[in-house]
Amino acid sequence: MTAVARGPRGYGMPWRGAEVARAAEQAGISAFCSGEFVDHEAYSMLAEMAICTERAEIGPGIAYAFARTPYAHAAGIRSAWRHAEGRVFLGLGSGAFRINRDWFGVEADRPVARMSDLVGAIRAWLHAENGAPVRYEGEFYRIDATVGAPVLGRIDAPVLLAGFNKGMAAAAARVSDGVIGHGLFTRTWWDDVVRPALEKGAAEAEHDRAPLEHGWVITAIDDADPERAAEDARRMIAFYLTVKTYDPYVEHHGWTAQVAEIREAFARRDFAAMGRAVTDDMLDAVAVYGSTADGRAALARRGDSLPRDIAFLAPPSFLVSERRGRRYAQASLALLGDGTGEPA
Repeated sequence: MTAVARGPRGYGMPWRGAEVARAAEQAGISAFCSGEFVDHEAYSMLAEMAICTERAEIGPGIAYAFARTPYAHAAGIRSAWRHAEGRVFLGLGSGAFRINRDWFGVEADRPVARMSDLVGAIRAWLHAENGAPVRYEGEFYRIDATVGAPVLGRIDAPVLLAGFNKGMAAAAARVSDGVIGHGLFTRTWWDDVVRPALEKGAAEAEHDRAPLEHGWVITAIDDADPERAAEDARRMIAFYLTVKTYDPYVEHHGWTAQVAEIREAFARRDFAAMGRAVTDDMLDAVAVYGSTADGRAALARRGDSLPRDIAFLAPPSFLVSERRGRRYAQASLALLGDGTGEPA
């Protein structure tokens, strides 16, 4: 892979509504993303972002990949593109096997191969031209469509994959435009696992461009109560680490004992104990938290432990009210200085 010069890192945030977005764009936020769970759906939020923003990139970050057909993913992107041409990206995440099976009622075996095939099928719809058949033949997806109405036309929206472990990270570089990093990512996880996998995937595909790096960064800033911000960040980290899919990450960092304590506390729904089990070194490696001054120092210290293209400053959401989440989002804007989008 040929080395490609990168521009300065941009900063984004998960969507917190139009009012926050107006202030955020003025402060220099260059991207917004939507998450997804049982109480919020990625593409309806994407439509709101398209209508309520002016300059920022927007996209699902992530949408559950296997919960929808390639047609549905592509139609959601195409709808947003009409209002925000050239500003839309698509982030896809495989989701846990049990969520796919038990919540969505869909197949999710061989997730790397299935995701790679899905990206090809989505791009068949996104790249479809008026008057031409839409065809794709893959292992998991097959498309053979003729659309008589002149409503298509090629859309080159970047596709990114949530690549937590090295297999999906390699696929992100091989078949898509890059990766969306998880809020748990640390300097060593980026450097020892994710970036080598990205390089491997790009080399296998003989790409001459560097894969994009987007990613979430747990960010809790509160000048009036920095300790509360730290507690919320600890609980967010703990909640993520209840997922056994992340065991290779836990072992890589030597946090097995702490995570066992977290999971024991979660089993008895002792959320305070979950947070206490997150040690200071874990918190410092993962999150940006505390006062504005603390947060600025953390951003300066983290450097390349952040995603290189867009870092989404993401307020904690576990046991955090919507109102407090908006306050965290607004407070994080002070980390960016004078509206240039660069850390102060």
